[in-house]
Amino acid sequence: MKLNINGTLWDSNKPLVMGILNVTPDSFFADSRCQNENAILKRAEEIVNQGGKIIDIGGYSTRPGCEEVDEKEEIARVTNAVKLIKKEFPEVPLSIDTFRSNVAKIAVKDFGADIINDISGGNIDEKMFETVAELKVPYILMHMRGTPQNMNKDLNYSDLKKEIFTYFAERVNRLRLLGVNDIIIDPGFGFSKSMEQNYELMDDMELFATFKMPILVGISRKRMIWQLLDKNPQESLNGTTVLNTIALMKGASILRVHDVKEAAEAIKIVEKMKECSTTKSSSSFSFI
Repeated sequence: MKLNINGTLWDSNKPLVMGILNVTPDSFFADSRCQNENAILKRAEEIVNQGGKIIDIGGYSTRPGCEEVDEKEEIARVTNAVKLIKKEFPEVPLSIDTFRSNVAKIAVKDFGADIINDISGGNIDEKMFETVAELKVPYILMHMRGTPQNMNKDLNYSDLKKEIFTYFAERVNRLRLLGVNDIIIDPGFGFSKSMEQNYELMDDMELFATFKMPILVGISRKRMIWQLLDKNPQESLNGTTVLNTIALMKGASILRVHDVKEAAEAIKIVEKMKECSTTKSSSSFSFI
């Protein structure tokens, strides 16, 4: 599977790290917040130096129960960050974490962003799919019910995996009909799912390989980790690395994280294990 990111083909069989850069005052993990130009550039440099291949810029916190952000404010936050980072790190693909088509269009067309990361899967803004088709950039299609403000109020699924699978199948078909070729699937861990449902989904993540598309996993320091371990987001790095490693072994192509160095190390170790497994299976020996 290959993705066309701004003219460069990326082989999704080689997992990579997407570093989170939030230009918001209220993201759930305080250390990810960048409130001024120096902080934005420092964080971008940190992501790149620690092995991040994509920077994901968010101007609207989507933590459970978050406050609404005016579209103009979101555009100002996001485009300022894109402009700064593109100047200093022009070769690094920038992803825009937004569910608004207008934010996506301005960030891509006017400021050169490369990827759209939509937590709503096109549900909140009906123009998003057409906009992505027009922009011809990779699109991250995530599963979520409702909005960030009410997403955890409806957690009743008759069949969790079947419903999520159907959700993706329907939306991928719509995107294909519009001519969108580069689609990344995100199961949406932590969005519209209980702790048990999150772990059930992780356990059967291999099912999404059916779509033959890259899979993004974003579980960095989320409630499904710190609540289970009776800790807080600041104390959840170890749990995050454990789950990232499991996700990689189950087919994840992209890890969206706050802690880039640790995720890059997890990828290196898992890839070495796979390499050794391939070598082992291709060799033959016998005991005499």
